[in-house]
Amino acid sequence: MNVNGTSEQEQVTSALTRRGLVFAVGGAGLAAALTACTGYSSGTATSAEPPGSVPADQAKPAWGDNPPPAGDTESEAPPADQPEEEPADPPAEEEPPAQAANAFAKTADIPEGGGKIFEAEKVVITQPTPGNFKCFTAVCTHAGCTVASISGGTINCPCHGSKFKIADGSVAGGPAPSPLEEKQITVNGDSIVLA
Repeated sequence: MNVNGTSEQEQVTSALTRRGLVFAVGGAGLAAALTACTGYSSGTATSAEPPGSVPADQAKPAWGDNPPPAGDTESEAPPADQPEEEPADPPAEEEPPAQAANAFAKTADIPEGGGKIFEAEKVVITQPTPGNFKCFTAVCTHAGCTVASISGGTINCPCHGSKFKIADGSVAGGPAPSPLEEKQITVNGDSIVLA
């Protein structure tokens, strides 16, 4: 017996109990933290998903094969106790909304007697005469390079010097064996739409 009136064995048992409690609480906290982290996995670790489930990087989004309109990737249905918001009236436009959404160029962007290259669409739009717009593939027929400039009435390929006429895409010089393929466009007011 020591001064407190407890035996050494009771003190050891008490210390082990306190130590065990601290470890148990710490372990539970660690387990909770690790569980929370696994919900935000980068996908580089092996999957802990149940058999038969689809991995997150291969799962279809909630909207399936019909994506939401552009700019609305976070759309969710409102909770049942809240009414749906009415969409705001679209701003007044000179052209129908479907055509405005598909327009990728304005007529003012295309210089008379020249043109403009649209790398993302891989097309070049020219205006050989005022108000006459033509569209061609931007891929050279010689080696598959993308044309890089328009000057002197020609569309110019930087790879081997092929030149194509802005009026019809025909070969004006260089090793290209055939003209640039013409693409269909529609001019609606001041908008140019790729058909």
